[in-house]
Amino acid sequence: MEVLNSFLMFIFIFSIWKVIMFWIIFQKAGKPGWATLIPIYNTIVLLEIIKKPIWWIFMFLIPIVNIVYMVIVIIELAKKFGKESGFAIGLIFFPTIFLGILALGNSKYIGNESEIAQ
Repeated sequence: MEVLNSFLMFIFIFSIWKVIMFWIIFQKAGKPGWATLIPIYNTIVLLEIIKKPIWWIFMFLIPIVNIVYMVIVIIELAKKFGKESGFAIGLIFFPTIFLGILALGNSKYIGNESEIAQ
């Protein structure tokens, strides 16, 4: 029972950390931080941040395909904050650490490259 309680406490702390980090990431991208608290809407906001169509949300409902699309979303999120594919791999395999780096570090949201050129 004690192992289960420790595991549940870890999951709870990780979840709170993830919410706080995404709150900060959303704010850096000019979106409302509270959007991270609302299921489905937080995915829509994330898709807006990475400039992908909203219909992609349906791809997350298809088994196996959802994994591929989530990897694409993570890679695009890293790019929108000026990071390279190595950082995206870190986000995939060590999200606790790399979300913290993205949110609390000095990375800035660069948005769409075409918007910067104008």
